[in-house]
Amino acid sequence: MRTALITGSGRREGLGFETARQLAAEGFHVILSARRFEQAEPLAADLVEEGFDASALELDLLDRASVTAAARQVEERFGRLDALINNAAMMMASPTVADKDLDELMLEFQTNVVGTWSVTQQMLPLLVAGGHGRIVNVSSGAGSFWDPDYGLVNYPGFEMDRFGEMPITAYALTKTALNGLTIKMAKELKDANVLVNAVCPGVTATRPGSEGMGPPGRRQRRGRRLGRHPARPRPHRPLLPGRQAAALVTEPSPNHLLAHHSQ
Repeated sequence: MRTALITGSGRREGLGFETARQLAAEGFHVILSARRFEQAEPLAADLVEEGFDASALELDLLDRASVTAAARQVEERFGRLDALINNAAMMMASPTVADKDLDELMLEFQTNVVGTWSVTQQMLPLLVAGGHGRIVNVSSGAGSFWDPDYGLVNYPGFEMDRFGEMPITAYALTKTALNGLTIKMAKELKDANVLVNAVCPGVTATRPGSEGMGPPGRRQRRGRRLGRHPARPRPHRPLLPGRQAAALVTEPSPNHLLAHHSQ
């Protein structure tokens, strides 16, 4: 049975859990991981109760010993890893360059970039052992340069201009770095037959009270006309954000694709 590890999958409303469910439905044994085992274990148990293959794992991206121990556990139990979904991330308040708390800035980069690098580094031998490894980094349109809604050049774009002028977030800068890391991984790992992609799931309600950002597990519908701007085209196959991430594991895709569906 193919095995997939999803980081940051310890919340029922989260993208990580939805991705785990989608991969489980495709026949994967899914490993749900969180900073504390008790966060992931009940969710894995729920998937097992639904008839899926799932287990839980404690994995703290900011603790290298925790990451190493997690990789050892995966190796001892499964001997290989077919897919790694780097979903765990942190987003904090982002005032201006002059006012940003630099300790918070370091924490965001340590989590979203260095933590992803650390997990990938430790899990890489297991992905290579699988013979056809897949890595999906969960990024954001905010980390792109030209996304019309959230990209750095256009920010605040079509969707965000209703909130007025706001500083570009540190979170966005971490995702820009993550996009670069995705390309670096893809170029370096292609000869090891490990396919690397990033996915930009769009605005998704992943916490209670965030329904204004779109219904749980679904992108907020976009593409409406705003002034003179044309409606954005619908993708040919609208996917749930979790399904979108899972699709980069289960369906053919080019290396270092930055997948970004607009619905």
